[in-house]
Amino acid sequence: MIAFHKKKTIGRAALREQRAAYLFLIPAFLGLSLITYLPLLAAFFISFTDLNTGHFVKGGTLPPVEFVGFRNFTDIFDNPSINFMNSIWVTVIYTVLAVVSSIIYSMIIALLLNRRIPGRGILRAIYYIPYILPATAVMITWWFLLRYDGGVVNYILIQLGIKKSYFLGKASSVIPTLAMIAVWGCGNLIVIFLAGLQNVPRVYHEAAEIDGANGWRRLWNVTIPCMTPIIFFNLMMSVVANLQIVVPALAVTKGGPGNSTMFMTYLMYQTGFKGRELGKAGAIAFVFFIVAAILAGILFSTSKGWIFNEGGDDKE
Repeated sequence: MIAFHKKKTIGRAALREQRAAYLFLIPAFLGLSLITYLPLLAAFFISFTDLNTGHFVKGGTLPPVEFVGFRNFTDIFDNPSINFMNSIWVTVIYTVLAVVSSIIYSMIIALLLNRRIPGRGILRAIYYIPYILPATAVMITWWFLLRYDGGVVNYILIQLGIKKSYFLGKASSVIPTLAMIAVWGCGNLIVIFLAGLQNVPRVYHEAAEIDGANGWRRLWNVTIPCMTPIIFFNLMMSVVANLQIVVPALAVTKGGPGNSTMFMTYLMYQTGFKGRELGKAGAIAFVFFIVAAILAGILFSTSKGWIFNEGGDDKE
């Protein structure tokens, strides 16, 4: 049996559209290359050298830079003063805690703000404002509020007869506290969830109501499945943003107490800019990239099982 395949022909109009698309993609591609890909390649190359800006000689020149292979990678894992495994651990723990809490909180707030309540527009603005505030100013403000001595929060706890807490001054509580601050500032997730909720087809809710489904069943069987693409997007963006946490360590904790906030980005800053060991900082940056890629890969590989695609898969 002979199978005949219909040959696809591309008209002139389609060719013009393709050329226009490629033409308009060039600036974005150049921007990504110059800002993302080339620095990443440079960090990867530097990670195999002994580049150290502390070795400047007279005249502001560096001595010859030598290729050291994987020595920087073994050093960051074996050197007890760097304690890189602890840095990976606290970064991942913070990211998981902040992301899960932010997704749940922002989804609940978005569901409430999507209802017809008085002052809904003002409330949306109030919940979004923390996201656009300067991160350093926000962190310093929270430090004043959460101080053990003289902090407003501890003062309120004392007035309620509750014992004061070392929110940012104790290793066991600093990560949950920072995650709480991250949740407070997740106004961008709320706005994106709101946009997604307003695009959930009303016909699905009407069909569920006809079948006798109550509000809780409509939420779990209609709203949540339709929102899964938005949940995935917010999940991915939140993971990437929280993995790069550095402001709390720079502004307040300085990696403490007891290296409990020595996040990978802060360790990279300390090694490269304070210690001037750019080779080791490049190795830390590349391992950081691998950790981020692994988490992103896990999200993408598991997404097909729970993301609802209304239009089905495009197999063309």
